[in-house]
Amino acid sequence: MFSPVIAAKGLTKVYGEVAVVSDLSFEINSGSITALLGGNGAGKTTTLSMLLGLLLPTRGSIHLFGIDMANDRFQVLPRINFSSPYVDLPQRLTVSENLRVYARLYGVDNISERIDQMLEALDLTAMHKRRYGTLSAGQKTRVAIAKAMLNEPELLLLDEPTASLDPDSADRIRQYLIDYKTTTQATILLASHNMAEVEELCDDVIMLHRGGIVARGAPDKLIEGFCRNSMEEVFIAITRETIRFSEEGPIEL
Repeated sequence: MFSPVIAAKGLTKVYGEVAVVSDLSFEINSGSITALLGGNGAGKTTTLSMLLGLLLPTRGSIHLFGIDMANDRFQVLPRINFSSPYVDLPQRLTVSENLRVYARLYGVDNISERIDQMLEALDLTAMHKRRYGTLSAGQKTRVAIAKAMLNEPELLLLDEPTASLDPDSADRIRQYLIDYKTTTQATILLASHNMAEVEELCDDVIMLHRGGIVARGAPDKLIEGFCRNSMEEVFIAITRETIRFSEEGPIEL
């Protein structure tokens, strides 16, 4: 029987009396790149954290690969990974030392070979002996992605995957992700504020506003459906609430 890679149902996270995420239900299938979009405070990071099992939902359920994360989280973890430029790695370790530590944690086979592959793929070979704390913000972003790819995840969750990168490096990362998805049929869910990047990378977009899903569809369908010229215009219209939404549920395009 077919099972989506991600199945969230009624996902809710409440802090005190504030619902940061409210009744999210969505499914994501294998081999897709999906964007989770919304303004600051829309619930993106909280949703990613719940999907990873770092936060427990107040209500609702999460199944990854058909497995209930509430009961069998450790059965799923070897098959997934996560990257964020806002989560630092150990500062005093070198790039290679950091990757080696995480490769062991992830149970990677042929560790040295896999590290060399990631260093080359993300143009990090020349700095592999440098301490992580001495790197620029863009270099740290690339190391974080290398760390996330060590175990060749079937599901990759990315928070701002090209943050702080120059245009050339950002383009290389996007192409790397597209090639990885095409080659492995991995599933990628990313949060980004770069709408041009979303248009280039993503097959599907989930739009969050005030902790709930307000619209979903392919980037070109959202642009057409909301009568805008770009995803940036769609994003701004939703964030500024210049679009009126139906009370019957999210708009599917």
